[in-house]
Amino acid sequence: MTYVLVGALIILCIMVVVSLVRGVIAFLQTTKVDLETGEGETATDMQLAQNKAMFARIKYQAAAIAVVAIILVVSR
Repeated sequence: MTYVLVGALIILCIMVVVSLVRGVIAFLQTTKVDLETGEGETATDMQLAQNKAMFARIKYQAAAIAVVAIILVVSR
């Protein structure tokens, strides 16, 4: 069972990194659009994508913490 939990933890960690990278890319694109147009109005789609990616990162981190807690409980 520990191997399954460690595997789940590794997958969740990878998903956290992917979500973080996607959020940073959306942030950089938002900044690029703001600089090119000079308006903050056109970046709403990118801001929504950034918020979605960061919320996904928080969910995966919470799941990873839960898996670590389960591993600690099982190992005792």
